[in-house]
Amino acid sequence: MSKTVEIKARIPNIQLFMEKAKLIADKPVVVLHQTDTYFQVPNGRLKLRQIQDQKTELIFYDRPDTEGPKLSNSKDFQTSQEGEGLKKVLTSSLGIIGEVSKERHLLMCGQTRIHVDNVKGLGYFMELEVVLNEGETLEYGEKVANDLMEKLGTSKEDLISGCDIDLLTKSK
Repeated sequence: MSKTVEIKARIPNIQLFMEKAKLIADKPVVVLHQTDTYFQVPNGRLKLRQIQDQKTELIFYDRPDTEGPKLSNSKDFQTSQEGEGLKKVLTSSLGIIGEVSKERHLLMCGQTRIHVDNVKGLGYFMELEVVLNEGETLEYGEKVANDLMEKLGTSKEDLISGCDIDLLTKSK
């Protein structure tokens, strides 16, 4: 099971945020077009991520719905196969909560993935995912995330809890 410390926040000024993110990134920006289908499960979240012209991932994760840095435990399964067959099986057996479509700009800064998402129907958000290595603590991950938030100009007022599907279902 992989462990990350995550932060999610609204981006009030996308141009300024992208300028800052590109300055601290280790690698060029990768642009992904993805659809996440969320399924009904008794605990945590289960989503099927279909990345256009790339791969399909089945991702289970469990994390608290709180603002600020939080520990997330996840397991995933990747396949190069198209995901429509898997989606049909999961839909029949579990039922769908909803779908989220987004254009994601992925940047790397050390052990942290910086996601800059334009979520259809919601707008711009950023996620920081500090991937914890063996022996690294939640406190260490929080420090890395908080330092990056400061460098990116993300304020505590911009922090949000939950995930994209929560925001979409609340906005309807």
